[in-house]
Amino acid sequence: MGTRAASHAGSWYSDDKQTLSDELDAWLAEVPDSVQGIGQLSATESPYSYPVPDARAIIAPHAGYAYSGPTAAWAYKSINWSTVKRVFLIGPSHHKYFDRAVTTQMDKYQTPLGDLIIDKDTVDEIAHEWQIERMSKQVDEREHSLEMHLPYIYKMLSSQNPDFNKDPTSTKLVPIVVGSTSPTTEQELGRLLCPYLSDPYTVFVISSDFCHWGPRFQYTHYQAPGQHAVNLKRHTPRNYPIHESIKAVDFESMAAVESGSHTQFYEQIANTANTVCGRHPILVFMAAVEALKGDMGRFKFVKYDRSGLVTDVEDSSVSYCSAFAVLQ
Repeated sequence: MGTRAASHAGSWYSDDKQTLSDELDAWLAEVPDSVQGIGQLSATESPYSYPVPDARAIIAPHAGYAYSGPTAAWAYKSINWSTVKRVFLIGPSHHKYFDRAVTTQMDKYQTPLGDLIIDKDTVDEIAHEWQIERMSKQVDEREHSLEMHLPYIYKMLSSQNPDFNKDPTSTKLVPIVVGSTSPTTEQELGRLLCPYLSDPYTVFVISSDFCHWGPRFQYTHYQAPGQHAVNLKRHTPRNYPIHESIKAVDFESMAAVESGSHTQFYEQIANTANTVCGRHPILVFMAAVEALKGDMGRFKFVKYDRSGLVTDVEDSSVSYCSAFAVLQ
């Protein structure tokens, strides 16, 4: 009960309302009105006009805004937020281990721009039907994978949704944190999530960064073209830059997500151990789409960036991607 504080404001992003609003506006303005897919599958299709008709799900990063803010804008701008009444926000757990999912016990989520109201009815419903627990306030406020999306959600609603501007309780939030789930659990949760996908007034925000590369992440996977994969230790390769290997693995992960196959993405992660921190939330959503037994809901990637280009084995970087999916 109560309000979840914006615990990362002032460090991971600005706690000043006007500064934060101006930054989000600037990043959104940098996104063109027509964008080309960058994934191995979507790159061959025609450019997409923003906002994309019936786009109601996105994948967007959750790092500090100085790093991931511009990339996230490409996902948020793909959706028409003018009629949105409910937002499912689904992210990974970084600090507490559990093998299923949890939701919130809070009434509101605070942002420097304004509070987002929790959809208590839906939260109660899924807590009961999914048999999941509720996070303590401490666990809730420590987790950044949800919080980093709250200012963007508030910005899109306040700038595009007339009902939200009149009454901020007219659009509500459903937070879900997914733990270290098994494929069986992901498919179970996906089937439970599936019925909500048919509501045209509901959107889904899936929170994930992609490759975390470097000794500090305990991930130094490297594969040059035509060679076997190795884990780099002290030797820095000269013929094929490390950052190109990182990009190749990320694009392989993106292609697996675009395939729409839960099994294909799961196996790609298993084969490369790519450190996609939101892989379980993505897999749950993919399982939900598969439960629809249709061709809709496949993600299209439109933006890729990294915190830096790794050239030395001692360097590190985090990758950021944005994607959207159409749900009719």
